[in-house]
Amino acid sequence: MYSRSGGYDRRGPGETRRSWRSTFESFRYPQYRWLYASNVAFFFGMSAQSMIVRPWIAFQLTDSPLALGIIGAMVAVPMILVAPFGGVVADRLERRNLIVIGQSAVVASEFVVLGLLWLGILQFWQLVLASLVMGCVFPFTMPARAAIIVNIVGKRGLANAMGLSMGSMNATRMIAPAIAGVLIWLIDVERTYLFGVVLYVIALLCMFGVNRTYPPERAEETSVMTDIAEGFRYMRDHRVVLVLLLFGLVPMFLAMPFQTLLVVFTDRIWDVGPQGLGLLQAVAGFGGFAGSIYVAWQGEAGGRLRQMMTSVLAFGGFVLLFALSPWFLLALPLVFASNIFASVFQTLNNTMIQQLIPDHVRGRISSFLMMSFGLPLLGTLPMSAVAEVYGAPVAVACAALFAIVVAIAFYIFSPALRGIAASMAAAMAEVEASEASAESEPVLAGRTRQESSG
Repeated sequence: MYSRSGGYDRRGPGETRRSWRSTFESFRYPQYRWLYASNVAFFFGMSAQSMIVRPWIAFQLTDSPLALGIIGAMVAVPMILVAPFGGVVADRLERRNLIVIGQSAVVASEFVVLGLLWLGILQFWQLVLASLVMGCVFPFTMPARAAIIVNIVGKRGLANAMGLSMGSMNATRMIAPAIAGVLIWLIDVERTYLFGVVLYVIALLCMFGVNRTYPPERAEETSVMTDIAEGFRYMRDHRVVLVLLLFGLVPMFLAMPFQTLLVVFTDRIWDVGPQGLGLLQAVAGFGGFAGSIYVAWQGEAGGRLRQMMTSVLAFGGFVLLFALSPWFLLALPLVFASNIFASVFQTLNNTMIQQLIPDHVRGRISSFLMMSFGLPLLGTLPMSAVAEVYGAPVAVACAALFAIVVAIAFYIFSPALRGIAASMAAAMAEVEASEASAESEPVLAGRTRQESSG
């Protein structure tokens, strides 16, 4: 953890005392509990739809791996293009209602798809259009979600809150795909899709339990394009933030899209059907959940650069082994391990960025973090195109090797990344100085009143 002097606590693992109670300390905030419940329901529904149900429907409609890439790209492209505008909106408007409006649009879109599916007239292009709606909504709601977390728990509690939030997202990836795969097998895809839509509605209702959260007051009114330019200038002037953003995005763009091709592995290579797909996704989600909970339990411990590098290299290595696995049972522990390390890497990366940036640009910088959701989906397009020609194992193996090479290159050629420990220590020292100043103001005001009355 950070010391009062701004440096890292150098105690070894045996000397750092962390209780399991402290792992869930963010739940003492009622507003965080409502937001957490909304996140769980929303990402539960999204995991079921995007990882199992929608790819399953697309593959059945087209019998083409490329269709999976198109579905992913229709979420990713608007997510990336609209992200800067979403960040500006999150820095300008009340954040709770922004999330409510976005989730309402998702609910409406999913009800349309459900009706077409139920009537038996759903076509692939309509599925693509629904994915496009999700891609347009995400850049507005996700920066607002991240900003609300900081508003509720503050920067000092952010590592724990982010770890729990990432853990919930990965827990849904563990449970939702397994349930969706089993439901498709036991009942039918229509009722399984309905299951996801109901979860979206629950997520929407939970957001009404969160208080309205307004962004900081603006000193002067500026145009949208000026605000976007300010966000880019901030990253240009704060190189460590830019490096962390790129470092977090590039490996995930190269290797993480392998998860979309799991349906191809289970259908064409191992022939285990929707049950096997659900089990594989569940194991992947459980690995991600374990990694996120580890970060939440660890709190503000030092050695983050070492952990990030270890995690991203291990992630790429296990994905490579997964691609080469000839047996389904061997693939299960490999995908489990790969997602542990992917989750640790992403959670540490996102948390450090949120701790480094000031609140007045938080929405805009958080919008760039949305690329960590969009780029892996966009990466499914080239990966699925390679899989169409050379097969899914070749496509995933090449992507994993490339991700390892890129991660090593980042470390070698980026002094800002290698010096991240000093940057984080300085940022946390500023937070502690600000808190100390805020605590001393009432005392000084009281002394002034006493002196004037005397």
